[in-house]
Amino acid sequence: MSKYVIFVTISLGLLLSAISGTAIAVAFPVITTSLDASLITAGWVLSIYQLIATAAMPLAGKASDVFGRKSTFLACLLLFTTGSLLCAIAPNVQLLIFFRLIQGIGGGGLLPAAAGIAADEFPNSRQQAIGLFSSIYPAGQIIGPNLGGWLTQAFGWRSIFWFNIPLGVAAIIVAIFMLKSGKRTESHIDLTGAGLFAGSIFALMVSLSEMGSNQGGLSWGLAGLLLAAGVALMIAFIRHIGRVKNPIIDPQVLKKRPFMAANIYNFMFGAASFGVSAFVPLYAVSIYNMSILESGFILTPRSVASLVASAVTSFFLMRWGYRKPMLVGTAATIVSLFLLGLESPGVDILGIHLGSTALLGITMLIAGFGVGVAAPAANNACIELMPDHVASITGVRGMFRQSGGAVGIAITSLLLHNFNDMARGFTVVFIGLSVITLFISPIIFAMPKAPGVVPLPKSVDSTQ
Repeated sequence: MSKYVIFVTISLGLLLSAISGTAIAVAFPVITTSLDASLITAGWVLSIYQLIATAAMPLAGKASDVFGRKSTFLACLLLFTTGSLLCAIAPNVQLLIFFRLIQGIGGGGLLPAAAGIAADEFPNSRQQAIGLFSSIYPAGQIIGPNLGGWLTQAFGWRSIFWFNIPLGVAAIIVAIFMLKSGKRTESHIDLTGAGLFAGSIFALMVSLSEMGSNQGGLSWGLAGLLLAAGVALMIAFIRHIGRVKNPIIDPQVLKKRPFMAANIYNFMFGAASFGVSAFVPLYAVSIYNMSILESGFILTPRSVASLVASAVTSFFLMRWGYRKPMLVGTAATIVSLFLLGLESPGVDILGIHLGSTALLGITMLIAGFGVGVAAPAANNACIELMPDHVASITGVRGMFRQSGGAVGIAITSLLLHNFNDMARGFTVVFIGLSVITLFISPIIFAMPKAPGVVPLPKSVDSTQ
């Protein structure tokens, strides 16, 4: 019974993180006005969380191996809760951004730490436990906007952060008494590598954010400098991890064929699934002339389908294996992108006319199904190749997916900015991304077919 209480506790931490990311987006206009901040400055209240959370994921995974699962999860939960408290009392936008940074470190580290705990607590059903985490984020995407809108309207924007505190404290108390210390697979943490990696990811992500902001020459100059700095730091990081013992990220997790395939897949999957979804409300308003309220609701079918599909896939993952769900989910993602690119005003099926709103809702349902089916398999694939490094692998995987989403957002922003006709810009984005995803799909066959089945080199692997 205790292990199920533990699972609920770590899931609560993940849910709070998921809700926080979507709830604050609803309150963004109120925050901007309340703190008398410019749109550009206030935008960092949203983006800093994603930037820091992305860099924190693989670092928290390694910290979990060095300091233990319990210590790392508690530290991340404490940072997230403390960050929420500080955000709730922030007197100005500059401090709010800084406190969101603290919250992002904790929020980003929760997933890899939770994955390590789940693997320890459920050794015989690790695939299902980690797979179920995929259903928590769509649940947060459903709850977040509705809860955020109600809290902001009833109690003001600060209540979004106050909401996290009692639940965060409750999760901390349960975790202190229920979580086991767990084994430590490493004896020290590579601080130099951690600094190089965090600096590189942060510079690259901020560069992408600046590229997508379309603020003119200064923005492009800053983006170029940050991009160059990020690449230089990443080269230094790769050279560093090849020389030291127990690096912050095991080179095999980046270079070994199955892991490399999983990283590329998750990067592309993040761009196709998460990066594009950020523009669906704009797409609905500008192309289908929907209201702001309707454009927000149009994402609900995606979240509901993702929630249901990921839960079902998690329970059947041992039977279905990894490749089938990823292939089916990727195919659904390609179909949804292609349908978005068609920009159809409606269609008649069996004498029933489906208007543009209904058709877009069905497209979002297909997109959510694709995410929900593929994510549990993508989260678990290759983990059994290094079972003692579940947290590290999960952190790296989450980082690639988040980075893919950021790249998708930046490229979409640039393309839309450079097209006089926004409708044509969306067509190029959606159709182009569907074609790229189709060509990337064969990389799935470089990953294990199922739990316990390791892919062989091409010259040998003729049976799978």
